[in-house]
Amino acid sequence: MNFPYRAYRFLSTGLFLTLFPPFWFYTRWVGRHRESLKQRLGLYPDGLINGISGSPRIWMHAVSVGEVSVAAAIIESLTALLPDSAIILSTLTEHGQSYAKEKLGSKATCVYGPIDFIGAAHKALSTLKPDILVCLETEIWPNWLVEAQRMGIKTAIINGRISNRSIKRYLKIRLLMEEALRHVDAFSMIGEIDALRIALIGASPDRIEINGNAKYDLLLEQLDVSLIIKMERLYNLKGNEPVFVAGSTRNTEEKIILDLYRKIVQSFPKALLIIAPRHVERAKEIKDLVQAQGFACQYRTEFNLDNVMRTAPVVVLDTIGELQTTYSIASIVFCGGSLVPLGGQNILEAAVWGKPVLYGPSMEDFLDAKKLLDSTGGGIQVKDGQDLAEKTLYYLNHPQEAAHVGTLAQKAVMSNRGAAGKHANVICRLLQSD
Repeated sequence: MNFPYRAYRFLSTGLFLTLFPPFWFYTRWVGRHRESLKQRLGLYPDGLINGISGSPRIWMHAVSVGEVSVAAAIIESLTALLPDSAIILSTLTEHGQSYAKEKLGSKATCVYGPIDFIGAAHKALSTLKPDILVCLETEIWPNWLVEAQRMGIKTAIINGRISNRSIKRYLKIRLLMEEALRHVDAFSMIGEIDALRIALIGASPDRIEINGNAKYDLLLEQLDVSLIIKMERLYNLKGNEPVFVAGSTRNTEEKIILDLYRKIVQSFPKALLIIAPRHVERAKEIKDLVQAQGFACQYRTEFNLDNVMRTAPVVVLDTIGELQTTYSIASIVFCGGSLVPLGGQNILEAAVWGKPVLYGPSMEDFLDAKKLLDSTGGGIQVKDGQDLAEKTLYYLNHPQEAAHVGTLAQKAVMSNRGAAGKHANVICRLLQSD
């Protein structure tokens, strides 16, 4: 146990003892977070624990909605390989927890993960009694990992990815990361760059392998023509109007999109614009911006399949977990977080539907996805807002070329099929090892 980890353990304990009392009073005052707070301390209800049956017991940890989607794909493969296993899926966010319960149903026991305080980590591990602790993507929690291995529990990082921004932070605390990663039995990484980066911060090279991105498998499983028909009805589409979907947009990108939309409607007056902010709490801010620009606007939650119709030319998606199916009705897609220096978003969620996908120059967090689209010519990178406008209008005016690019994009996603099974095999091998 090196000095940086000792310091981290001391600091995390001090922060817990300092911050927990006021937060506990806050939960009593507002009446929220009570159940989640208990679970974040490692205190799980007896009824929940007694309902976990099966062996081996596999605990997978995800943060929020995106990681839950990855977990779902891997769990599908795990249940085929280990039909008698018990799956526990933990999240940190409330959105992630509700999405996990909706997505997985009885396939997994859904709980909140403990905070990375040694007491909470020990209590959670002692109560849930996993045979293996699986952390998804970039979830590296030193106290969890050290305590799990000390208790004889196997550990793994699965579908691992280390973004450009993450590696810079991790290198600043490399000695701490090195100690944490020393307690991980296997690293099943998405791509070569992720493997190089995890080794750079201390992972043992002989424990690292590259197995692709499990999220792509789940995307392929979600392809369903009936979903397209449902979404067309939901958005009251007649079949002749182009649909421009701007997904996972970040601050300042909406203004660029609205400037572009003003140009689109000059040639396509019936065009529909759907804006899906990366953070749903910004929905009101964006709706106000749209209306200030002179466009009528509706929230997605203002219409449904029953008797309330979509009538406005601009829709703000104010729901969680619906963007991926919304891409199914797009004529052109722009993936946000890329015209601003924020690392981009997952461009393959649209590509899987065979849609031409445009994205800006900042794709550092999704280089594997970009590389995959580049391999077939299915991605369209733009330099700035003006370039985005020019290329969008070009493909709207040349639908056959747009369809061809979309086909190449879908082909790229299909070439990655099978990653979830490879990651699941890593978990199985660890469980079978001595």
